[in-house]
Amino acid sequence: MMQDKYKDSFPVLVKVKCPEEVGFSSKILKQVDELIQQDVKNGFPGAVLLIIKDGKVVKNTAYGYVKKYDGLTPIHRAEKMKTNTIFDLASNTKMYATNYALQKLVSEGKIDLNAPVQQYIPEFKDGPADKIKGKDLIRLIDILHHNAGFPADPQYHNPTVAGALYSQDRETTLKMLSKTPLQYEPGTQNLYSDVDYMLLGYIVEKVTGQKLDDYVENTIYKPLGLKRTIFNPLQKDFKPKDFAATELMGNTRNGVINFPNIRTYTLQGEVHDEKAFYSMDGISGHAGLFSDTDDLAVLLQVMLNGGGYGKEQVFDQQTINTFISPSETNPTYGLGWRRNGDSSMSWMFGPYASETAVGHTGWTGTVTIIDFEQNLGIALLTNKKHSPVINPIKSPNTFAGDTFHTGKYTSVISGIYEALRINQKA
Repeated sequence: MMQDKYKDSFPVLVKVKCPEEVGFSSKILKQVDELIQQDVKNGFPGAVLLIIKDGKVVKNTAYGYVKKYDGLTPIHRAEKMKTNTIFDLASNTKMYATNYALQKLVSEGKIDLNAPVQQYIPEFKDGPADKIKGKDLIRLIDILHHNAGFPADPQYHNPTVAGALYSQDRETTLKMLSKTPLQYEPGTQNLYSDVDYMLLGYIVEKVTGQKLDDYVENTIYKPLGLKRTIFNPLQKDFKPKDFAATELMGNTRNGVINFPNIRTYTLQGEVHDEKAFYSMDGISGHAGLFSDTDDLAVLLQVMLNGGGYGKEQVFDQQTINTFISPSETNPTYGLGWRRNGDSSMSWMFGPYASETAVGHTGWTGTVTIIDFEQNLGIALLTNKKHSPVINPIKSPNTFAGDTFHTGKYTSVISGIYEALRINQKA
């Protein structure tokens, strides 16, 4: 792994005059444009694609529409997507809020990854009725590897599913995190779980004495000059029109799902994720962050730079190396970061990404990739869930936007790498 590259000042992004300047084929990148534009023509809502390489912005292009529907009704004159449109990052929050906070705190010696969770959350204990025990031995590193034993989604916001864990109050939910029973013996499998990152966000708050949004916005984003990377943006002087719309009828999946206080209107500028919105007041370690490609370019470059940007150092290269190293039980898991560890990740990374490439996806339609070997960063932000649910009864989580090439990610990511490989072969 690389050691610290820069001591006094880190590179800042500049725009290329042409993609060939950093080894891309303009012709192949145009084919990527055509693929996304064809999807839009066929009904895909919209996207913004960012590519950075060798410290330069190669591409930042908008496609399609910010909002196509009002409820289930198509809008006659839909507003076109812009490169400064802000997106609900969904689970990319885990990386660019929670992981960045943890990486900063670890590099500062304020958090020990091998410490038990109980050291930071004393009430984190097994319950008398818990069938699977072992919370006292669970460490932060176990939660980051998604092998701590937690279920994927307890749905705290929905009393029918959550039962005794039901909560639509943030302080109550924080208590319920510690009471959530383990689903499997810790360390025996990797199961991607939102509970893990809800706990990690809470630990950041415990250590810093600040809410997660205050901490990351004031100690990471603002020093980096980022102005459009925020939690709860409608409470911070942003307007709905600034955001790519998501689900057409709130969280109802075209009207088939119901629980207390459920939203039924088209979401725009409010976090879609149910646990984040209803149970965590919009501020959670697993979801809730919004951003645009200009800001994400900087956050991607921070990782490629070894932890800093301009005069700001957020964390160090040694900490990055720790967080992107593979889990012993599954090479596709780093500490939070998903890794291109084997062929099972080709749906996200495509067939050409480096084995050490890392990144993450978000349910709303976002994918980010950081390829250290290629000095490459990619962000494909889409609002693919801003489309009708195909079959609300049988498959309530499958939206029309999910079925397009752009919504599946692989074709776009592969095309970007093809544009690089063509010139490298030449």
